[in-house]
Amino acid sequence: LQRLEYRGYDSAGIMMYDGEEIRVTKTKGKVSDLEQLTEKSPSSKLGSIGIGHTRWATHGVPNDVNSHPHTSMSGDLVIVHNGIIENYDTIKKELISRGYTFKSDTDTEVLVNLIEEVKKQEGCKLGKAVQLALTQVIGAYAIAVFDKSKTNEIVVARLGSPIAIGIGKDNKEFFVASDASPFIEYTKEAIYLEDEELAIIKLNKGIKVRKIHDDS
Repeated sequence: LQRLEYRGYDSAGIMMYDGEEIRVTKTKGKVSDLEQLTEKSPSSKLGSIGIGHTRWATHGVPNDVNSHPHTSMSGDLVIVHNGIIENYDTIKKELISRGYTFKSDTDTEVLVNLIEEVKKQEGCKLGKAVQLALTQVIGAYAIAVFDKSKTNEIVVARLGSPIAIGIGKDNKEFFVASDASPFIEYTKEAIYLEDEELAIIKLNKGIKVRKIHDDS
């Protein structure tokens, strides 16, 4: 995250899955402020899968609540997101009518709850839920999504915002970032998603890439 601060930021956050619980730590300010917070929460350092984010506010003022990662209402899904969801207000109103509540003012929290609703309504796995939800979205995004029920997996997708996936040692470790600079010392092998592509990254099982608007 510190290597991405050159892009500008007003807040930072990280989610780690420690084997039992999702641990989210986030704060307005610098990545160094986040680092101090995580040092006070040793459990947030444990685990082998996580996502983090540095944010430049677009929806909602810079504060702890609006910082990423954002969690779905159930607490089972966690997302980080670069970009802007232009029709988030329409989606938010529909979700509120279905009983969803929101803690932040962000378009990103709307997106993670849309994914949760699609997953519930369609009875599908996370990758398919992300794919179907994104067909309803207007705007730009680079996202990474984690599901507590699929703890060896992260789903990423892009439209208009870059995503690089670094492939580490023996295909058993992976890195996702908006460019390769944060993980270049760990691997020089990377996949760059194209617009409207989605990747399902599974620990020890590799990467599957699909088109978001593909019915397969």
